[in-house]
Amino acid sequence: MKAKVYLETSLVSYITSNPSRDIVVASRQQITQVWWDTQRTRFTLYISPFVIQEASAGDPNAVKRRLSVIRHLPLLEVSEEILALANNLLKDKAIPERSTGDALHLAIAAFHRMDYLLTWNYKHLANAEKRDLITRTIQSNGYNSPIICTPEELMGE
Repeated sequence: MKAKVYLETSLVSYITSNPSRDIVVASRQQITQVWWDTQRTRFTLYISPFVIQEASAGDPNAVKRRLSVIRHLPLLEVSEEILALANNLLKDKAIPERSTGDALHLAIAAFHRMDYLLTWNYKHLANAEKRDLITRTIQSNGYNSPIICTPEELMGE
């Protein structure tokens, strides 16, 4: 059975965005494209309504590219339990109050037993200083935390 990966919106954006002149962003775009082209078939990929909502914002041409990439991916359902878990992530300060979307991504990935949450969001998700608090909060609510990582960390051997 393939490992299950929840694609957070930053990953979708990096797959489809125009090449950046910022060297760090350009590197992440390239890593993401290589992962998408060579590694994604090793996993079962999932998105949520939150990814669709976030990917639908902004420049119409960029929106079209983002939605095109994710249109065939399975959509995870949202439940009251997910909303409660997201609220607890905010309440426990595992995720800042102003970052409700990040809490929702984590909650849906945990609730649906994803093995990985793939992201480029270092500020709130792939943040080593927050990892323990995120994991403790998710576990104290009766769920297992997905491994939060970047495409670079999920390249295989």
